[in-house]
Amino acid sequence: MRVEPVVTGTEVPGLAEMVWDNAQKDPEAVQFVRPDPVPRTWQAPRSTRGGPLPVTCREFRDDVLTLARGFIAAGIGHGDRVGLMSRTRYEWTLVDYALWSIGAVTVPVYDTSSAEQLGWMLSDSGAVGCVVETGEHAEKLAGLRDDLPALRQTWQIDAGDLIALAGEGRTVDDGKVEARRRAVSGGDVATIVYTSGTTGRPKGCVLTHHNIYCDVSKATSVLPELLHPGASTVLFLPLAHVFARLIQVGIVCTRATMVHSADGVLEQLRKYRPTFILAVPRVFEKMYNAARQKADDAHRGWLFTVADAVAVRYSRAMDKPRGPGALWRMPHAVCDLLAYRKLRATLGGRCRMAMVGGAPLGERLGHFFRGAGITVLEGYGLTETSPAVTANLPSAMRIGTVGRPLPGVEVRIADDGEVLVRGDVVFAGYWNNPDATRDAFTDDGWLRTGDLGSLDDDGFLRITGRTKEIIVTASGKNIAPAPIEEKIRAHPLISNAMLVGDRRPYLAALATIDPHSWLRWRASHGHPDAEVADLRDNAELREEIKTAIDHANRTVSKAEQVKTFRILPRDLTEADGEITPTLKIKREVVQDRYAADVDALYRGH
Repeated sequence: MRVEPVVTGTEVPGLAEMVWDNAQKDPEAVQFVRPDPVPRTWQAPRSTRGGPLPVTCREFRDDVLTLARGFIAAGIGHGDRVGLMSRTRYEWTLVDYALWSIGAVTVPVYDTSSAEQLGWMLSDSGAVGCVVETGEHAEKLAGLRDDLPALRQTWQIDAGDLIALAGEGRTVDDGKVEARRRAVSGGDVATIVYTSGTTGRPKGCVLTHHNIYCDVSKATSVLPELLHPGASTVLFLPLAHVFARLIQVGIVCTRATMVHSADGVLEQLRKYRPTFILAVPRVFEKMYNAARQKADDAHRGWLFTVADAVAVRYSRAMDKPRGPGALWRMPHAVCDLLAYRKLRATLGGRCRMAMVGGAPLGERLGHFFRGAGITVLEGYGLTETSPAVTANLPSAMRIGTVGRPLPGVEVRIADDGEVLVRGDVVFAGYWNNPDATRDAFTDDGWLRTGDLGSLDDDGFLRITGRTKEIIVTASGKNIAPAPIEEKIRAHPLISNAMLVGDRRPYLAALATIDPHSWLRWRASHGHPDAEVADLRDNAELREEIKTAIDHANRTVSKAEQVKTFRILPRDLTEADGEITPTLKIKREVVQDRYAADVDALYRGH
C-alpha cells in the first residue's frame, strides 16, 4: 500500500533551519520549559531562577547559536561525529540542534549504557568528541580513552563544561555559524542511532536530515490535533531513542511546547498538564494496573470492574456508524464522574491523546483508554525508518492495528509474512557495515523490517511478531510469542513474560513479578518480608500466575497454548543486560542466564 507524499524532492533544509525560522516568525512562543534548571549546567541569563524556566523560540535560537559557536571554536567540523550521553533534559536538545546547525553528526547514547556499549558506539562511529551528563559518565568515558584514538574532547554537562564551551565560542563570528548552517543539505548525515541490540552488537543507523525532515513533515501533516502551536507534552522517554527524537523535532517544527522530564514524571504531568504524551505500551499497562489496584485497596474493585467493561464497550460502539447509543451514554457518564476523570487527572487532566510505539498495546487496553477519554494512537516504525512508518489517526483509527502508512511511505507484505517498507523515511544503510546493509534490503530495494504482519482491506497494518523471535516447536508449529506474552503480562502481578519452546515438545513461559505489585501481594498473603525468590514455588503465587496464563490460553489455538511456567527469582532489568532501554526483552540473554529454569520446564519430556 502507498500513500501520496507530503514532501517531494531531495532538496529539504537542514533540521536546524526551523529553529531560525521559528525565532523570526513567532519569537515569543514558548518552545521548551526547563523544570528547576541548575544554572551552572547551562547559562540562564533570564529573570526566572530557582523554578520552571520557559524558553521562547528566540531564546532557543540564541542558545543554539551560542553553543554552535563553541563547537566551531573546539574544531568540530562538518560531518564530524559527536557522542551525546545524557538523560532527557534541555541540554540534550540544545546540543543536538547546535551540532546540526554546523553540519556535525549527533551519536546518541543511552545514559544507562555500559562502558562496553559506550566504547563501541564512539569507536565504531569515529566520534571526535563526546558530551556526557554526569561525573559517573565522565569516569566511565575516561576509562575508555586509550581505545578511542579519534576522540579529542569531552564535555560534562553537570560540571558546567557547556558554559565554558560557549565562552570559548565568543571569538567566533555569528556569520560562521550562518555559513555552516546554510551549507547543510538534506542529504547530509544528521545522526547515527545505534540499535538497541536485542541480538548481537548494536548497528549504527545512518539517518540524514532529509530522512528525519520527511518523517516529521508526514507525521505533523496527518496529526494536526496532536502537534500544533499551543500543544504541549512532558517528554520522559529517553531522547537517545529515535521515537522520542521524532517528537522533539516535531515540537520544534510546529512551535508546540515540550517539558523535558527525566525525574518525578507523575508530579510533572500534574504540574504542566500536557495536551498529549508519548509513551511505550508498558506505561499504559502500569497505569491500568495501578488504577485497578487502587480500587481494590479502597474496597471498590467492583466499581473498577464495571468502569472497565463500560469503557471497552463504549469504545467499541464508537466504531459503529451511529456511535454509542443511549444505552451506553448514561452509564458512561456515571463512570466518567466516578472513575475516568481520576484516571485522566494522573496525566494532568488535559491530556486526551497519546502516542505509543515500540510494542503492541493490546486491543482491549486500547479500547479501555479510549472509552475513558484518552485516545491512544498506536504507530509503527523502526530506527531504520526515521522512525515512523504507520500511525492511527483520530480521524482514521482501528484499535488493534498500528494504523495506515504515512504519506509517501509504501508498505507491503512479503510471501513469508515479513513487513517490507519503502520511501524517503528509509535510511541508506548501517555505518561501517556494508554486509548488514545489504542484508537489510530485498533485491528490488524494499527494507526488510524483521517484523511479521498483515494489511487489511482498508490498509491498516497489524504486527503479529518478529521473524527472529518465531518459536518452532518439535512438532514443526511456528508460533509468534509476542501476542501471547502481551496477554499474560496484562495481569498486574506480572512485569515480564517470555515464551520458550524452540525445538521443544510444547510452549512454556518464564514470568517475573512486578516489584510494586509484589509488596501488596506478599503483605495480603501473610508474607510481609518475603522476596520473590523465597516464594516462587509457593502454591498461592503460582495459582495467581496460572490464572493469567489460563486467560491467555483461551485466546489461542491448542498448539499455541502455554503448558507450564516458571517464576524467575527477580525482575528483568536493563542494568543486568536483560532488557533494552525501551523495555524489550533480550531473549538470548535471558534464556542463557536462566537455562536451568528452562530445562526444568521440560524435565521428564
